[in-house]
Amino acid sequence: MRRPLGVVAVTYGMGRSPADVARSASDDGFDFVDGGIGWPPDGLALPIVDRFSMKPLDGYSSGPWPTWTWEQVVEQWRAAPGCRLEPWGRCVVNSNEACLEIVREVPGLRLLLDVGHVVAWGGDPVELLPHAGHVQLRQARLGTAQCGDADGDVDFVAVLDGLDALGYTGGLSIEYFDLPDAGWPLDDPRAHAIETARRVRALMG
Repeated sequence: MRRPLGVVAVTYGMGRSPADVARSASDDGFDFVDGGIGWPPDGLALPIVDRFSMKPLDGYSSGPWPTWTWEQVVEQWRAAPGCRLEPWGRCVVNSNEACLEIVREVPGLRLLLDVGHVVAWGGDPVELLPHAGHVQLRQARLGTAQCGDADGDVDFVAVLDGLDALGYTGGLSIEYFDLPDAGWPLDDPRAHAIETARRVRALMG
């Protein structure tokens, strides 16, 4: 199934204006952009499908801080209905089992499902697709949340087939980032995103 394909703003680096990022993403052939909390509601070169907040807010996506306990995560997301939760390897929601448990504990919770994080912790992203409200794609392998296409283990065919089987109607975007201070260095995230988009679109037909 052919789907719109977006890109996450961090792919274009930190500190750039929303207008500049949206123009670059449009020039690169993306259909939408995922931005942040301070981004304008309209007037950009591309629509915004997802917005990321550093704390849980209704209508946004957010990830648990590494220092938060399980109880704090449950409390935060119960207090912000409609906020998607992004599981990742350095927080307490860092396994498929933890993802399934958190959606049981927080009624109505949907995930911002980054397949790179799931594969990096050794999980199968397809198992979690039924709980996704937005999906991010990139290549990754066990222990490494992002890598080049030739070195990754993410099965994009299985992910896309899983979305089709579910009748998924949420967003689908690509994310890479060069964040060496956070332990995620990557040379030329934009080039990786463009190449992954090419591969994913070819699979969608």
